[in-house]
Amino acid sequence: MNSHLRVLVVEDLEDDMLLMLRELRHGGYTLDYVRVETAEEMQATLDRQMWDIVIADYTLPEFSAPAALKLLQHQQQDLPFIIVSGTIEEETAVAAMKAGAHDFITKSNLARLLPAVERELREAEERQKRHKAERALREADQKIREQAALLDVASNAIFVRALDDRILYWNQGAERLYGWMAAEAIGQPANQLLQNRDTQLETMMPTLVEQGEWRGELSKVTKTGRKVIVETRWTLARDETGQPKFVLSVDTDITDKKHLEAQFYRAQRLESLGTLASGIAHDLNNVLTPILTIGQILRSSQPKLDARSEEMLQILESSARQGANMIKQILTFTRETDGERSPIQVAPLLQEVINIVQKTFPKSICIRQNILDQSLGLVAADATYLHQVFMNLCVNARDAMPNGGILSLCVEHRFVDRAFAQTNLDAQIGNYTVVTVADTGTGIPLEVRDRIFDPFFTTKPLGQGTGLGLSTVLGIVKNYGGFLQVFSEVGCGTQVKVYLPVVEGTSTSSSQPEKRFDGNGELVLIVDDDVAVQLSTQLLLESHNCKVLLTNDGMKAIELYAQHQNEIKLIFLDIMMPNMSGISLTQKLKEMNPMVKIIATSGLPANREPVLAAGANAFLPKPYTLDDLLENLHTLMTE
Repeated sequence: MNSHLRVLVVEDLEDDMLLMLRELRHGGYTLDYVRVETAEEMQATLDRQMWDIVIADYTLPEFSAPAALKLLQHQQQDLPFIIVSGTIEEETAVAAMKAGAHDFITKSNLARLLPAVERELREAEERQKRHKAERALREADQKIREQAALLDVASNAIFVRALDDRILYWNQGAERLYGWMAAEAIGQPANQLLQNRDTQLETMMPTLVEQGEWRGELSKVTKTGRKVIVETRWTLARDETGQPKFVLSVDTDITDKKHLEAQFYRAQRLESLGTLASGIAHDLNNVLTPILTIGQILRSSQPKLDARSEEMLQILESSARQGANMIKQILTFTRETDGERSPIQVAPLLQEVINIVQKTFPKSICIRQNILDQSLGLVAADATYLHQVFMNLCVNARDAMPNGGILSLCVEHRFVDRAFAQTNLDAQIGNYTVVTVADTGTGIPLEVRDRIFDPFFTTKPLGQGTGLGLSTVLGIVKNYGGFLQVFSEVGCGTQVKVYLPVVEGTSTSSSQPEKRFDGNGELVLIVDDDVAVQLSTQLLLESHNCKVLLTNDGMKAIELYAQHQNEIKLIFLDIMMPNMSGISLTQKLKEMNPMVKIIATSGLPANREPVLAAGANAFLPKPYTLDDLLENLHTLMTE
């Protein structure tokens, strides 16, 4: 052995110290030593440097081995402590060993000193290693506890599973999301506990082993049976040899986010369909206008038609009106029309629907109503359109109960707060009148639920549904600033909630008596790019003693008006025309003569407000009837 040894000697006799050091040198040690005789000297020496071993005489004039041992222990220095004494009783030696001394040697037997020192140095080294390992374990345990505390604070669901899918760790976030307590979850197969049967599982594990990580979206089921969608990240942990050890999963609940995304995508889809439908509706209304107009002209110009001809004219007009109503439905779900709005009470209107339903629905369907308050607040709407909304929902409920059931209708007041509004794309904070239509029928499968508001989508047999009912309902309700909620479960029925915002105002329900017009040679300028509409309107006006000028272009209309300004009594113009729109033409004509009288018409009722704002005196949606036109002519011509 050839090692350096730092020795602190507590001894009052230098010769005795030299004898002890000689024994250590014989063992091959090179020594760095200091001799102290008092507690003060020992304290100063301990403060000054580190030592490997302490050798102390049991009794000194001003100091002792037990006192030196206490001083060393007070310093919390775990050094080998060997007592060397001339004579000492066995009982005293045992007491010293119990107090913490590591060995006891008599000065007459110093040959034992070297083996004792070597032994104690080895044991001290082992103790240091053990203490270091214990300290590392304590620090690791503390770190694990701190990390576990942080994981419990995290809002994400974090859990660890073994390679056989058994759960090893389950944080509080997982308890909150899935409902299972840690004691219930640990030891259970994760996929079985969460009912995770996603088809992606087959490709996840190979990807996880190859890349060490997998990310994606999974559908899972909570303890209460609620289905949730989570954004999950799986990380594969390996041991020191690189072998897979366990899988760490971090799940984030995105159920509400996916719900809002679905609403957003559905709104975008409807917007795209609405743009297409608007163009088609405009063209179809132009087609239906001359059909309806000419049919009415023929009826009025041929008063002595035979029954067969009268029946054919009736079919012609009825078909044109039916087509116009269907187009109006299409425009409703595209938000191109909302009818004439006025403040109305919902409860009386719903009661009318209930009265119809009670008389017409099968007796196997029990009607339950809850309309306790008839004055819950006014909503801005067209009574006809709201009637259509409630009837459509009731008819759908009836069709969902072919073998009978319960149809429940109620109306109530509700305040939508910020938390509720954040979960629904169309909701705004405020007061709503809520109408609920519920049935105990077949329910709506999950894969169908997101499509029920798509126009022309229907689950009914061919010939039993147009697929426009619910899309029309949605369009009307959204036009009035409201929104819908649908709750359904297969075999347990469906509940639809209609939210309509409450407005200030007074309920009105008055109608003006019909006014008819019979001309006296007044000159009317017709501006429309559709030849059939031009001619049919010309015939209608001429049949009521008006003269007509025709043009299909805005610029030409301005020229004609400049030439005949003193003669033209009224201008009848279409809004959607090439080169110059009807709105621009209206503005130009009003600049030429602020008193000019203009009736604007369009196949898109949404054009009503812009053209009236531009200066038009009246607006007629296509296809207009003879009575509609004559009433407007009477109003403007007699002013």
